[in-house]
Amino acid sequence: MAQATLLIDGLYFGECPRWRDGWLYFSDFYAHAVKRVNLAGVVETVVEVPNQPSGLGWLPDGRMLVVSMRDRRLLRLERDGRLVEHADLSGIATFHCNDMVVDAQGRAYVGNFGFDLDTYLVQHGAAAAMAEPGPPRATLARVDPDGSVHVAADDLKFPNGSVITPDGRTLIVAETVGLRLTAFDIGAGGALSNRRVWAELAPRLPDGICLDAAGNVWVANPLAAEAFLVAEGGRVIDVVETDQPCFACMLGGPERRHLFLVTAPSSDAGAASAAPNGHIQVVEVAVPGAGLP
Repeated sequence: MAQATLLIDGLYFGECPRWRDGWLYFSDFYAHAVKRVNLAGVVETVVEVPNQPSGLGWLPDGRMLVVSMRDRRLLRLERDGRLVEHADLSGIATFHCNDMVVDAQGRAYVGNFGFDLDTYLVQHGAAAAMAEPGPPRATLARVDPDGSVHVAADDLKFPNGSVITPDGRTLIVAETVGLRLTAFDIGAGGALSNRRVWAELAPRLPDGICLDAAGNVWVANPLAAEAFLVAEGGRVIDVVETDQPCFACMLGGPERRHLFLVTAPSSDAGAASAAPNGHIQVVEVAVPGAGLP
């Protein structure tokens, strides 16, 4: 079992890492900022997002898209530094918006909690969240490049980290409280079909995910200090230990063999926002990343 090493500390709650042009971009929820870090540990703030940033991606012309969680919007970072509304997701999202993936055409698939996670856990406990019928389900949104919003898939149990295969034909979504990865075929216009279970993960939970060149998926486990590599069907191939519970992961670096692991003591908003105790760790792996970062 490999052990990751510290790259940076001092984060409140890092999430949604993406590798691009020599930098790992990520959201720091309670710093209300999108940041980036390189392999030397140099950190820069890219843009401030008052209503809490989450999922990140890029349009084909290089402009960044940023999920604004609390006001349920997708924002676009213009070349002059202005952060403008790209889409209003409030008609689909039933609680905070969350992670997303953006395809090669600039279509964004954006998840949301579906319910007030922290309140639900206090009132009912984690076991109830993972049981049937469990908390309210969520709808995955698709935002086309023109900013129009569409229902991509419904009845999802906390859609979270997502990846698109290199051929652009398959979307894999982590259903966090469903304890599974769910796959869809992607049609020519971005519509999703042929929903199926890609991997059952119980007793582990999936949060952020990333894809490797062998077609396997690295999964951050928010219930444990680890990330694990899983094959389609659910076989666990490898495990990397982290220093804290792991909430997101991304393959990057010069050859995309650096596995970045985003950790924090807790995802509870009160605890995570109280002090900057989150980290990003890194470990080199044998199989490089694949698909859209």
